[in-house]
Amino acid sequence: MGDRLEVVAYDPNWPIAFAAERDRIAAALGTLALRIDHNGSTSVPGLAAKPIIDIQVSVPSLRPIEAYASGLRQLGYVHVPHPDDAFCPFFHRPPAWPHTHHVHVVQSGGVEERRTLAFRDYLREHPAVARQYEALKRGLAPQYDAADFASREAYATSKTAFVTSVTDRAMAEGHPRGFCGAPSGGAAPVISPAAS
Repeated sequence: MGDRLEVVAYDPNWPIAFAAERDRIAAALGTLALRIDHNGSTSVPGLAAKPIIDIQVSVPSLRPIEAYASGLRQLGYVHVPHPDDAFCPFFHRPPAWPHTHHVHVVQSGGVEERRTLAFRDYLREHPAVARQYEALKRGLAPQYDAADFASREAYATSKTAFVTSVTDRAMAEGHPRGFCGAPSGGAAPVISPAAS
């Protein structure tokens, strides 16, 4: 096995890195990007994470994928074909590991859009739960090979029970708060702030 996955201390520059990439994506996708949100562990102030900026882009329709894939490709993103393409096509840059950015494309107003934001918001509002998640990640990460796709997938899968439990609780408690979905009629994208 190669290098282990690494979970690092929170970096206050992560929201700045998100904001810069959000602006690039908004310019490349135009009105296709109805929402652009910082998600994943780097979006939760104080939470240790893999140093990869996760971004959720909400679009009117996931098909055809080329409608947004071409714009992301121009920014250096690579699409990773996967069964999850049915509800959340995944892109990363640079093409080779280590990645600096991950983009998850979701259907505007869809369940996946809300679930991702609910999990993020719940961790932001519940520091004790965020610490539990951090401890889980720190315990799991050294068991997985960072350079191997299957190993990274196994790491993500090993967190599924925790993430699903917290997300279900978050949704039951009304997260994401104030969620109104994307604007209609080709309005400007809802662009999440760099941090709350």
